[in-house]
Amino acid sequence: MNIIQVYQKFPSQKDCIDYLEGVRWRGIPLCPYCKSDRCCSSNIGYRHYCLNCRTSFSVTVGTIFHHTHLPLQKWLLALTLILNAKKGISSRQLARDLEVNKSTAWRISMQIREAMGDDNQRSLLQGIVEADETYIGGKLRKGKKNDDGTPNKRGRGTKKIPVVGMVERGGKVVAKAVKKTQLKAKGLNALVRGHVDTKKATLITDEYKGYLGISNFMSHQSVNHQVWYVDGDIHTNTIEGFWALLKRGIVGQFHKVSLKYLPQYLNEFCYRYNHRKTIDLFDLTICRALGV
Repeated sequence: MNIIQVYQKFPSQKDCIDYLEGVRWRGIPLCPYCKSDRCCSSNIGYRHYCLNCRTSFSVTVGTIFHHTHLPLQKWLLALTLILNAKKGISSRQLARDLEVNKSTAWRISMQIREAMGDDNQRSLLQGIVEADETYIGGKLRKGKKNDDGTPNKRGRGTKKIPVVGMVERGGKVVAKAVKKTQLKAKGLNALVRGHVDTKKATLITDEYKGYLGISNFMSHQSVNHQVWYVDGDIHTNTIEGFWALLKRGIVGQFHKVSLKYLPQYLNEFCYRYNHRKTIDLFDLTICRALGV
C-alpha cells in the first residue's frame, strides 16, 4: 500500500477506526481489560462501554496507538512510509511529511518498530545459512582520533557496536547487537544454536577463529576472504548484501544510532527484508500492532 491508497481508503478518523476494529475484533468488540464481550457503544467519541467491568475503551487500548492525540490517518501514513522506504526514513523526514514535530515523529517510528520486532514469531533458519558480523557506529574524520587519543581502527579492533547476523539463503535474516565478549567461540555458538536449526542447516562463515567450534555440533563451511570470495555455493555474499543495506540506511538516513535503540532499528531492517515478498505487508503489520 502507498500513501495515495491510504488517503483513498482512510479519508477520515471514522474510516481508520472502523478498519482497526474490523482487524482486531472481527465485528464483536472485546473489552481489553476483562476480555468480556458484553459491550455496547458509548456516546463519547468512538468508544465502547463494557457492561462487565463498567469501563469505557477504544480499539487503540493496549496497542501502539494507545493514548495518541494524532489522527490515525497520520499513523497509517507513517506506517506506509516506513514500510516502503527500503533504507529507512529519518524522524526529521517523517516529521516533514506528516507535518508534526520531530519528537512526535520519532515516537511514532519507534512504536512502529516495536510492532516489527516480535522475536517469538521467528522460526529457526534452515538450509544454507550464512553468518557474519559487522560493526555499527560513526566514522571519524581523516586525522581525527578517539577520545582517549588512540587512532580509529577497522574490523574487530574498532570501538563500534558489533552486530552478528545470520541469513537463510533465499529466506529470512536475523541480526543481533552483541557485546564484544560474545564474539568469542562460546558466544557465537550460543547465537547460532538459538537461531539456526543445527540438524537441518549448513552454516557458512568467513575464516574468523570464533567460528571454529561450529563444526562440533552442525555442518560448517568457511570461506577465506584473503584467498577467494566464492567457491560454488560457499560464500557469504547474501549476508554481506544485507549489511550493505543496513549500513546505507544507518549512514544515509539516521546518521547516528545509540546502543540503547539499535535493536529496534535492526528489527526494522530485518522485518522489511524478511517480508520483502509479502504482498499484504501493511495489513500484516497492522495485525502485529494490534496484537492480533
